Amino acid sequence: MSLLHEPHHDGSPLYLEHEAPTLGWTVKVRVRTAASDPVDQVWLRTTYDAEPVYHACGPVERDEHTVWWEGELPVHNPVAHYRFLISTGAGTPEEDQRWLTAAGVHRHDVPDTFDFRVSTYAPAPDWGRDGVVYQVFPDRFARSAAADERPTPDWAVPADWDDEVVFEGSDPRTPTQFFGGDLDGVVEHLDHLEQVGVSVVYTTPVFPGESNHRYNASTFDGVDPLLGGDAAYARLSAAVHERGWRLLGDLTTNHTGDTHEWFRGAASDPASPTRGWYYFNHDGSYECWMGHGTLPKLNLADPDLRAAMVEGPDSVVARWLRPPFDVDGWRIDVANMTGRLGAVDVNHDVARAVRRTAEAERPDPLVIGEHNHDASGDIDGDGWHGTMNYSGFSWPVWSWVRDPASPARPFGRPLPVPRRPGPLVLRSFREWLARFGWRAASQSWNILGSHDSARIRTVAGSGAVHRVAAGLQFTLPGVPMLFAGDEIGLEGVLGEDSRRPMPWDRREDWDHATLATYAALAAARRDHDALRRGGLRWAHVDDDAFVFVREHPSGSVLVCARRAGGPAVDLDAGLLGFADGSPLLATEGEATALVESGGTVTVPAAEGPGLWLWRV
Repeated sequence: MSLLHEPHHDGSPLYLEHEAPTLGWTVKVRVRTAASDPVDQVWLRTTYDAEPVYHACGPVERDEHTVWWEGELPVHNPVAHYRFLISTGAGTPEEDQRWLTAAGVHRHDVPDTFDFRVSTYAPAPDWGRDGVVYQVFPDRFARSAAADERPTPDWAVPADWDDEVVFEGSDPRTPTQFFGGDLDGVVEHLDHLEQVGVSVVYTTPVFPGESNHRYNASTFDGVDPLLGGDAAYARLSAAVHERGWRLLGDLTTNHTGDTHEWFRGAASDPASPTRGWYYFNHDGSYECWMGHGTLPKLNLADPDLRAAMVEGPDSVVARWLRPPFDVDGWRIDVANMTGRLGAVDVNHDVARAVRRTAEAERPDPLVIGEHNHDASGDIDGDGWHGTMNYSGFSWPVWSWVRDPASPARPFGRPLPVPRRPGPLVLRSFREWLARFGWRAASQSWNILGSHDSARIRTVAGSGAVHRVAAGLQFTLPGVPMLFAGDEIGLEGVLGEDSRRPMPWDRREDWDHATLATYAALAAARRDHDALRRGGLRWAHVDDDAFVFVREHPSGSVLVCARRAGGPAVDLDAGLLGFADGSPLLATEGEATALVESGGTVTVPAAEGPGLWLWRV
């Protein structure tokens, strides 16, 4: 299915004059149509205080291949929604009129949910949008020599570094199996992260908690001594910043552990000043995360808890952003449930408070919310900058690359990940990008796996298909986030199994081809504005292949991703804007230059899976 002939607009610099205009501005927007498409009118439809209004667009550039239309968008509301009505002035109404929304072209009336949008709120900092994020699960990443001197806590089941991970939820050892990785171990392996191309180090929680994952914090006032304590965290921060990188923390604003000092006081004394910080029932029971009694839920409608947790210079959010730790921002755990319980919903208030507090402490903090389904209602721009994009990236990619024989278990669903053909996956990509909005999607994390999901290598079933998925992670809009070990082909059938220790002493077991691919993809993304800030125009899709172009004024990049071998793909050179064709990267084999012949550019056939990049 060829797609280059379709009318196109997105939120990138070629199409939108300002990505974060000031409220009250008028912003120029542009639409591209094919010269062969007999368009005679383009109308910009926006809403003025929820009332639809139309503004005419006119042609401003034309050649034998393409017509560019331009209109003016009045930014009257903090988040302006808009779409385009396109007419040919001929034929029946269903042939004549089309809507262009962020989800594509429609010949029927569609709801506003997929409209383009532009936000007047400040975007995420450049380092958060342009970087490569690397997630570290401290207990399983690396042990320094100092770890051997620390006593094993009473709650822990000690394990040797090469022991098999216990991962079944029915096994009580799953949250208590203790490998003893620490923060100085992370510092000792930053050269490896540099080899991968990392620029943002994100660790799961470092606060004390009676588990290997530490999401059941017993305090927010210090770093777990098992990780090396406050001094080790300060050393990690200094080492990360010396390389010009950033450090991101992980904060559970939704709950604490049941051993947390706030909760212990609240549970033991109904008159405790922290009693209202949790949801206690008349019988003494309490609300907790998903039925886990070790994770009592916080009541963020309580103003005193807000001050302690998220608001102001004395809050947990603020303190860790200051020296000596200098954390550059937060990934907020269970952001989708934070501040929500039944009829209570202060989620947006909390998100805005976290953002304001962080911005008062640092000039350019990043705040990312964990949200593993539809986050679109939570990321309009004044709270979380973006989300861990499971819905808009992970699930579509998993469903395209999944090996039918994979033992990988689904993440939060009762049925396995289905294997779907390219056109259906493209529909998911388009609709989720539209639902999030261009900027929020570009600021969100492209995730192939995390400490909560199966490993991408296990989902894909082979190194070659894994590398295709990694290619999409680095070339589609969004910020790539690797879970430590992805780059060497670690496996895992579900989240807890994916938390296998990094095999530093068994490098012969590493997939070095995949490691080299991640490094090459990170370099390509760093070197080409189009892969970080460029638009996205789909060129071709079939069951086993995607071809798309990332467009930017400084130069564009053509991407071909194949989950299996397939025939050559012919593209219209004029509609593509072809001018170069030099190869940039190939995950398999060699990339040869593309050439134009008779107005056609041919993407070569392939015998198997792979991903290729060219300048165009």
